[in-house]
Amino acid sequence: MGVRLMVVDDHRLLAEALASALKLRGHRVLAAAAPAAGAAELVITRAPEVCLLGTATPAEPGIFDPVIKIKRERPQVAVLVLGPVPSPRGIAAAFASGASGYVRHDERIEGVERAIMKARAGEAAVAPALLQGAFSELLNPASQPDDEGQRLLQMLTPREVEVLVRVADGEDTRLIAAGMGIAPSTARTHVQRVLMKLGVGSRLEAAALAARTGLLDRAGPVMRDGTPSEGPQR
Repeated sequence: MGVRLMVVDDHRLLAEALASALKLRGHRVLAAAAPAAGAAELVITRAPEVCLLGTATPAEPGIFDPVIKIKRERPQVAVLVLGPVPSPRGIAAAFASGASGYVRHDERIEGVERAIMKARAGEAAVAPALLQGAFSELLNPASQPDDEGQRLLQMLTPREVEVLVRVADGEDTRLIAAGMGIAPSTARTHVQRVLMKLGVGSRLEAAALAARTGLLDRAGPVMRDGTPSEGPQR
């Protein structure tokens, strides 16, 4: 039997994609709402079994206030936080607010579904690797906080950064090739390399990951300093 779910995230593309994937797996998704500010009221009104609540900044003070409100008004609702690689502070804040678990935004749909089932059963839903990483960071703190967006950006060449920006803008292979002045086959190769480097399986996942980690916000300086294309610029 499917789970009655809600998906709430600031990035509508990610919310709708996740909701669609979960519907295909037999779950009843009540809503896929973009504005996180109204998340608590929406969840309290609809009263799902499990709510997936997205956040880009899990360590930011007050970011989990909606979770607190949901658990106060609807304690039976299990809230799963969906976010980037968290700091120990982020994980602690999520659970302190009453969340039932934490799922990385780049987790496969099977992993998300496992977390949903655990949360509905009243179990803590967090990957062992996340806990291990959190404890490692607490025991051996890094001199600078990890910036996933910057780390991912450093993996890409300036041209691949432009390809990613165009993918996020919804351009298909033909438009990417025309905009960059390259052959469609070359554009297709660039796209595949970007997907491989980011560790995602589709353009949609790449766009969602780039938006979630702030990678797109940092892409401008890289494209200006590098040599993003030989063709016409946008």
